Amino acid sequence: MPTDCDIIILGSGSTAFAAALRARTLGFKVTMIEKSAPGGTCINWGCIPSKTLIHSALFRQEAHLGELLGVGTVTDGIDWEHLTNHKNKVVKGLRKTKYLDVLQEVPGLSLIKGTGKFIGPQTLEVGEQVLRSDRILVATGGFPLIPALPGLDRVDYLTSRSALLLKKFPSSLIIIGGGVIAVELGQMFTRMGTKVRVLEHGTRILSHVETEPVQAVQTALQKEGMKFFPDVKVQEITQTGNTVEVIAESDGRRKTFRAEKLLVAAGTAPASTGIGLEKVGVKVDGRGFVTVDDQMRTTAPGIWAAGDVTGGMMIATVGAREGIVAVDNMLTPDCSCRIDYSSLPMAIFTDPEIGTVGYTEESARKAGYQVTTNTIPVSAIPKAQVTGHTAGAIKMVAEEGSGRLLGVHLSCHRGADIINEAALAIRCRITVSDLANMTHVYPSMAEGLRLCAQGFTRNISRLSCCAE
Repeated sequence: MPTDCDIIILGSGSTAFAAALRARTLGFKVTMIEKSAPGGTCINWGCIPSKTLIHSALFRQEAHLGELLGVGTVTDGIDWEHLTNHKNKVVKGLRKTKYLDVLQEVPGLSLIKGTGKFIGPQTLEVGEQVLRSDRILVATGGFPLIPALPGLDRVDYLTSRSALLLKKFPSSLIIIGGGVIAVELGQMFTRMGTKVRVLEHGTRILSHVETEPVQAVQTALQKEGMKFFPDVKVQEITQTGNTVEVIAESDGRRKTFRAEKLLVAAGTAPASTGIGLEKVGVKVDGRGFVTVDDQMRTTAPGIWAAGDVTGGMMIATVGAREGIVAVDNMLTPDCSCRIDYSSLPMAIFTDPEIGTVGYTEESARKAGYQVTTNTIPVSAIPKAQVTGHTAGAIKMVAEEGSGRLLGVHLSCHRGADIINEAALAIRCRITVSDLANMTHVYPSMAEGLRLCAQGFTRNISRLSCCAE
């Protein structure tokens, strides 16, 4: 006989835990099913280990900046064992405090180890156990996408996961892909002494982000030694000993790229296969992502989905919000809860950091808005001159006439922090005039938001340092 459950959640990552804790606050018991380590990608193989290494690499770059500013520098060899132990300590610590301890301390929250598979409507099998519920959330996340490239299956390549498990930094690295993982890890490896070349199939890196801040970041990365090759069509990949060769067409010519290691950073694939979705009528798109409506409902009664498995904004915080919305809708059917994606910020942890929220100029026009924009270089911010972090750009998109802020896209030092203020501004529907008249701490990098807003109507180069 099946065991009846209040709520069943497939997965135990940030999306699953956010949903589970919401359900517990509403008085419902939750059973989570996880085949791997609790915490999902973010804690174990993604955000936390990668950002720990990225921040460590930042210290080396700051030392170089210190030399330029006249205070000396220390950039001795890297103690890889010590660095790896630090990364693992951070991962284990957060996994324990944010996930394992929660499982132990929150009553009514349980975890079953194994692979959950649908065997019928509202019914799942986990090993020899059979569970049933009228409320099931699919939050299985995703994994590195491996494209079908000629010869790749015969090469010892890296993914975003295995790259973080290396026992030493390679002398050279080829990255296939020009997305978030490619630029974040590429810069980290560059700062640790690796020669990095990025092969991008499209016309530019980070194609989903506004051009101006991305161009500023690419310029900064190139100054550090990274090389970018757009419009690359991979024709063959081979490996001889410790050397990987990528033969590709670039600029209409056949080129051969060689390196010690190859990192495939072509995106994320959904963890949707092998769990019986087809047996219960859960529709997936051509890439395997689960189809949901604006209330996170799938095409099957009693089944919701959230997070990376749905193919939306693949960010831990967004997945968590989707999980909460899914639970609110399954437990309070008349709430019709939805997510306002236009005010959800995201960041890319390059240096300078990229932050983005709301409409791009193109998407705002497609949505029917008449828009006006303004872009300023980060070098116009006094604090940037103070710190030496002058690389980057800030772009704002506003509605013509009303001046309502529709989008902010920036690359600057501490950009991941600054974008939160912009997200609040968009959520509260303020205008660029409102933002231009706000007093910011001086000097601060966040003052760049005020300067960019002022630039819609004034020449900011003629303003005094503290002019309102």
